[in-house]
Amino acid sequence: MLQDPTPGNAKLSGAKRFTITAALPYTNGPIHIGHLAGVYVPADIYSRYLRLQGKDVLFVCGSDEHGVAISMKAKKEGVTPQEVIDKYDGIIRKSFSDFGISFDNYSRTSAKIHHDTASEFFKKLYDNGDFIEEVTEQLYDAKANQFLADRFVVGTCPKCGNEEAYGDQCEKCGSTLNATDLINPKSTITGETPILKSTKHWFLPLNRYEDFLKEWILVGHKNDWKPNVYGQVKSWIDSGLEPRAVTRDLDWGIDVPVAGAEGKKLYVWFDAPIGYISSTKEWAQREGKDWEPYWKDQDTKLVHFIGKDNIVFHCIIFPAMLKAEGSYILPDNVPANEFLNLEGNKLSTSKNWAVWLHEYLEEFPNQQDVLRYALTSNAPETKDNDFTWKDFQARNNNELVAIYGNFINRVVVLTNKYYDGIVPSPNELSELDEATLTELKAYPAVISSSLERYRFREALSELMNVARLGNKYLADEEPWKMVKTDPARVQTQMYVALQIAAALSSLCEPFLPFTAAKLSRILKIDSPLNWKTIADTSDLLPSGHQIGEAELLFAKIEDEEIQKQIDKLEATKTANNAENKVTEPQKELIQFDDFSKMDLRVGTILEAEKMPKANKLLILKVDTGIDVRTIVSGIAESFKPEDIIGKRVTVLVNLAPRNLRGVESQGMILMTNLPDGKLVFVNPDADGVGNGETIN
Repeated sequence: MLQDPTPGNAKLSGAKRFTITAALPYTNGPIHIGHLAGVYVPADIYSRYLRLQGKDVLFVCGSDEHGVAISMKAKKEGVTPQEVIDKYDGIIRKSFSDFGISFDNYSRTSAKIHHDTASEFFKKLYDNGDFIEEVTEQLYDAKANQFLADRFVVGTCPKCGNEEAYGDQCEKCGSTLNATDLINPKSTITGETPILKSTKHWFLPLNRYEDFLKEWILVGHKNDWKPNVYGQVKSWIDSGLEPRAVTRDLDWGIDVPVAGAEGKKLYVWFDAPIGYISSTKEWAQREGKDWEPYWKDQDTKLVHFIGKDNIVFHCIIFPAMLKAEGSYILPDNVPANEFLNLEGNKLSTSKNWAVWLHEYLEEFPNQQDVLRYALTSNAPETKDNDFTWKDFQARNNNELVAIYGNFINRVVVLTNKYYDGIVPSPNELSELDEATLTELKAYPAVISSSLERYRFREALSELMNVARLGNKYLADEEPWKMVKTDPARVQTQMYVALQIAAALSSLCEPFLPFTAAKLSRILKIDSPLNWKTIADTSDLLPSGHQIGEAELLFAKIEDEEIQKQIDKLEATKTANNAENKVTEPQKELIQFDDFSKMDLRVGTILEAEKMPKANKLLILKVDTGIDVRTIVSGIAESFKPEDIIGKRVTVLVNLAPRNLRGVESQGMILMTNLPDGKLVFVNPDADGVGNGETIN
């Protein structure tokens, strides 16, 4: 259903240029679908859209190559930080390029231009007296002989009790922490309990900027920023801002460029957002342009695309830095997304619980747009969402193939069949023709309105409504039936359908760029149609225009391909469970006589039923070779009664009887468990072993 377009951000038409930034990915691992859904796909859609509108757009990003995550990865792999960042920067760059993310520049924070830019930025604030210099108590690992950065400390969160909270954040409750807040802190380097030791650092006094931030965000952006972003910022400001360290005792990063700061580096949260500026400088040098208007001209619109874990940095800290520096513009919007989960579990780089982009591109060749479509239609714009492979398959097969691809295929096949691929001349338009073409003209404004308000799911839905419009038109008109009785009418029908197809080739470009290119090639449209043209005229593909042969835009994805991906995740889950399994320590030593007192026999389960009103207990009848006895066993959560009848088992037969819920249990069955907690019988596998045989 076509909705009336709501005006977008009023500044869009007035801005001379647009600086679009996408969060710098950490080079401690490849790109996964959570990164794509949260940041890079919406940023790319927005940038592509603006370019189609003829706007001056700069879309920048780069690898974030400093900070503790890199050091931790290097230590774990026994390599240098430089080797880590070079490896993953290469993987990330290629993945983005192959996936079609249209950065104007992708840089690195290890580049000299970034080191120089970040150092100059720090030095200016330092010279202006914007920092506080303080000696503070920091956690120190005496065994490793080093101060511990926040991520090298784990302990119990003081707010929710999570025993695996990091020194900067609890990933369970989302609270931002200081390492010294943790209860029972431990060093991740040595496992030792750290001590407090004095060290000097420089702090940005965020409290000085509270009034500015209240006015700029809480008043100025109350009505145009996303509620999830506005709410998080308001919570921070309402709680009161405090000075935040901009330097750290680390061996990896950018040197603090002042006297008396030997051995100290710029804190990664300070240097990383400056990476947008240095990436812009790098682009400007290459293109022979002036970088400053993209960051310092009030007619520039600056938009940061980030995930929700970066809201505080881009909405409070980085703006405070820019305000302190004095010459930069502030972001017009920060349309942060929430998190995308995978098959019901949180995405995790360290646990390999992810769909990695470079692997997807290998396993689903030439299907970049299918993933773009699935991630956009299920984007976590206002709340966390879940990616499942079944949903991915359904969106491809039931929407892209059955709606979009089906419409285009019918139009192109029929045009080639009836008119040798030449767009026919229309005859008199019916009321339905007029209504259809009028509705088509409204879609550019409707889709634009959604995009300019950062509602990418909504915009994609409206794009698919254009394809639905075409399918409904063909289904109602049935040119394949009418061609024999009224060929003149079919000329008009096919002309109208071809105009819808032509509009789709341009309207889909921000969302599905590979599809747009393929469709344009099929329709032989040399350059993307201007959206204003689509809104103003019905003659997008003129009569006499020659189109090409039909090609399938999308291919059906079979169950086998999806099951392969599900199995891959299950293997990861099993491996994680095995890695995380804590082996029980050895019990106290016993003597041989203690063991020989136990009478272990081979038995067979003859009957099994659930214990009434007990979730874990099964009542078993077991043939021990000595007798048939009742044994109550706590295995109901791992086995169905009917599945274990006839099962060979190992039984401790001389265990003193025990009354369990009114049933006397005369023995115990030996079990172990898998890493995921599922119980497994310890049983004799060899053939020919009879019930009652002893186990020594």
